[in-house]
Amino acid sequence: MDPWHHDPRDPLEKISPRTFFFHFPSLQYASGRKLCYLCFQVEGEGEEDSWYDLGVFQNKVYRQAPCHAEACFLSWFRDQNLPPEEHYRVTWFLSWSPCPSCAEDVLEFLEEYRNVTLSIYTARLYYFWDPDFQDGLHKLWCAGVHLEIMSFEDYEYCWETFVDHKGMRFQSWDLLRDNDLLAAELENILRSTMNPLRREIFYHQFGNQPQAPKPYRRRKTYLCYQLRALQLDRSQSLEITCYLTWSPCPTCAEALAVFVQDHPHISLRLFASRLYFHWRWKYQEGLRLLHRSRIPVAVMRLQEFEDCWRNFVDNQDEPFQPWNKLEQYSGSITRRLQRILEHPQNNLENDFRNLHI
Repeated sequence: MDPWHHDPRDPLEKISPRTFFFHFPSLQYASGRKLCYLCFQVEGEGEEDSWYDLGVFQNKVYRQAPCHAEACFLSWFRDQNLPPEEHYRVTWFLSWSPCPSCAEDVLEFLEEYRNVTLSIYTARLYYFWDPDFQDGLHKLWCAGVHLEIMSFEDYEYCWETFVDHKGMRFQSWDLLRDNDLLAAELENILRSTMNPLRREIFYHQFGNQPQAPKPYRRRKTYLCYQLRALQLDRSQSLEITCYLTWSPCPTCAEALAVFVQDHPHISLRLFASRLYFHWRWKYQEGLRLLHRSRIPVAVMRLQEFEDCWRNFVDNQDEPFQPWNKLEQYSGSITRRLQRILEHPQNNLENDFRNLHI
């Protein structure tokens, strides 16, 4: 542990490599790591000589004056008496995500300082299974705080900026061991049917490129849906349109077929950005089952992406910007889907094996 020779409101300049590698690994469960480190940078967005600072805060575990790292930063920032007319971009790299109490403190801080935007990159999620901790993170996200699990690039940046490495080259070792699991947990916490998708999530998860663009995070399944009553009496006829990042797996295809059979007044249609494991026979059979069950499955084209952008994304009134070759990729995926539906007797696995859309 780094010795603390400062006033609690004064940041450290650097931490040791040993501290970094012990306290910042991305672990789902991390015992023996009671300390929390907050690496920060503050950038003024005014003239060329705008204010800039960075440092590290550690939580105070002393009984005489306990103080969380987030509270240390907030107190320190208030003491700077910065010009209120300038906008400031604050970035945190945390070893633990904020607790509910710290989340409330941050919300009050952001309400007080409307000229500050905050981005939080965390190595681990603190009590992520506890509803109160989940609620705190969700409130931060709803207040406009950018929340994300630290990526390889974030670790590399922290090493170069906040670690007294004495010229030692960065080695990730086992720092990102549970990174994907924690990223999925955080997405589940932040995701809600009542909240629109963030623009960066939409472009990454709904993109139909053969390979995910940078940063190379795993593409997950997102479903956006619209319900429309075809008659005044909603119980008589309903139309549900679903926009999916991945086409349904065989298990989901069977469940959807049963659902439509049990609810004949419901009309269901699916638009998928990409085909899920479409080179495997079982997954092709799932798509054909949907087709036989009168559940239309189509590939998202420009119009569907624009509809999603307009109805399900926090687009800030900006128009949808298609990525390069969007229509070309949609056409290619559409042709594969047509081959799957029109050639039920043919084994297309060898044809599609290397087409991992």
